[in-house]
Amino acid sequence: MLAEDDITSLTKVGSESTESHRHAIFSTTNWSVVLEAQGQSPAAQEALEKLCRTYWRPVYSFIRREGTPPEEAEDLTQSFFALLLQRRNFDAVRKEKGRLRSYLLASLKHFLVSEHRRAVTLKRGKGEQPVPLEQLAKAGLADLEPCDHLSADRVYERRWALTLMEQVLRRLKDEYRTAGNAVLFDSLKQLLPDEPEAQSRAQIAMELGMTDNALRQAFHRFRHRYQLLLREEISHTVAVASDVEDELRHLIGVLRT
Repeated sequence: MLAEDDITSLTKVGSESTESHRHAIFSTTNWSVVLEAQGQSPAAQEALEKLCRTYWRPVYSFIRREGTPPEEAEDLTQSFFALLLQRRNFDAVRKEKGRLRSYLLASLKHFLVSEHRRAVTLKRGKGEQPVPLEQLAKAGLADLEPCDHLSADRVYERRWALTLMEQVLRRLKDEYRTAGNAVLFDSLKQLLPDEPEAQSRAQIAMELGMTDNALRQAFHRFRHRYQLLLREEISHTVAVASDVEDELRHLIGVLRT
């Protein structure tokens, strides 16, 4: 949802983002929970299932870009995550620096090679439905179709970045709604440069009964909170806190290309 200028600004978090706050965020990381317990504890299983539900879009988009028809791509996506939940073997993750993004892509490529070699049935996982693929229809399959000029790896990376950002906006919207500021969220969101129906700041200030300066401050808080939530979402996908900055830079680079 952010244009290039906004994306660049994500690397500059305000002074409120202290080391103690970042440690508190990282202590609840989903991916680190999975790795620490090697998938054997209920907490690790729950965390892994959540990650699978969240990140089926990058996997599906990669498979489609490889030339797989939509229905078959859906089945393969379902099969991949069913197998991931069944095996829960993450010994190889350290070789990928413990990053969920890299681990999923490497595992997916290996899975697809195995599937093509053995030509097995597409219905795997003993009928399990660990990933809510019905959401593909709700979101619109056309929206997930890859661009012709992008490689499968680049499609995966871009969908990964967009998924993270969608998660952040959803969380931010929930926060504003809980605080009784749903209208303010919708208005501030229009100030993002790539919004198709964006209004001018003056129009928004008038509709909200705010001064221009008050609106500027509200949008500053909006962007700052977005930045913090983005870092937190990224921390959910790495094994060590020191990788958060690298993943953030990677995400920015992916969205710029």
